[in-house]
Amino acid sequence: MKNVAIIMGGYSSEYKISLTSGNVVFNNINREKYNPYRIHIFKEKWVYVDENDAEFPIDKNDFSVTVNGTKINFDVVFNAIHGTPGEDGLMQAYFELLNIPHSSGDYYQAALTFNKRDMLSVLKPYGIKTAESYYLNLGDEINVEKILAKVGLPCFVKPNKSGSSFGISKVKTRGEFLPAIENAYKEDDEIIIESFLDGTEVSVGVINYKGTITVLPITEIVSENDFFDYEAKYLGKSKEITPARISDELKVKIETVAKRAYEVLKMKGFSRSEFIIVNNEPHMLEMNTIPGLTTESILPQQAREAGISLPELFENAIELALKK
Repeated sequence: MKNVAIIMGGYSSEYKISLTSGNVVFNNINREKYNPYRIHIFKEKWVYVDENDAEFPIDKNDFSVTVNGTKINFDVVFNAIHGTPGEDGLMQAYFELLNIPHSSGDYYQAALTFNKRDMLSVLKPYGIKTAESYYLNLGDEINVEKILAKVGLPCFVKPNKSGSSFGISKVKTRGEFLPAIENAYKEDDEIIIESFLDGTEVSVGVINYKGTITVLPITEIVSENDFFDYEAKYLGKSKEITPARISDELKVKIETVAKRAYEVLKMKGFSRSEFIIVNNEPHMLEMNTIPGLTTESILPQQAREAGISLPELFENAIELALKK
């Protein structure tokens, strides 16, 4: 029986979603093979939370926990932290130093994909299309005319290193532009401003399943709101249609691009990439490497469509981690 630490929580606005994802993993792990432990990672505390919600501090020196006088070490970590420090490479580097296998990709890949600007810059030479974009760091001069001359209106203002649509604004008028920048800076000290792509939005899960890089069935996203924002993602303000209502030719094209991105970036574990289809061409927006794992989340929906249950999906991630 392997001891599996399921890390959840994190330091970002996404911590509540992460706790939900982590509990879904906890509830769907095969108890005949694994002993799962819920580990809450917060800035103020790292704790093991037992079935009675009692908390036991994690020893950060070796990522162990002592419960009633017995020290517990973990054979493998299942990473369910959205945002920092689970999705940006910090936890990955920590576990690599401790030589503890984990379900997510390597620390460099995590850091790269978490930074939208850097990831898209790496993929562009491989022919992967993206929106027109402009970047700002906190403290940079904001030349509104210059920025809008490049990206046009409407446009999107986003934190560069954030998820779950926190801090994202769709800007339709010049007057909305500076407030949108202020909103994005609440989440991150780097901003990406992108031209509006008018087309169908799709989400594509790519995973290593039983040793083979596998593209899961594509999901079409139809948001009731102006874009796929937090409400649309988590509060039922969208339709997520799996498989997407697209032609076989376009399906193959999107699958090829999504798999190519996974391979170019030398990814491991889970990934879910977002694309907008414009003139029959997929344009990449971002890649999530710790996607939502709730029963309603997109990647579990796609796995279900592919005939992969949640216990199978999670066991696969654990077994691949143990083989690293």
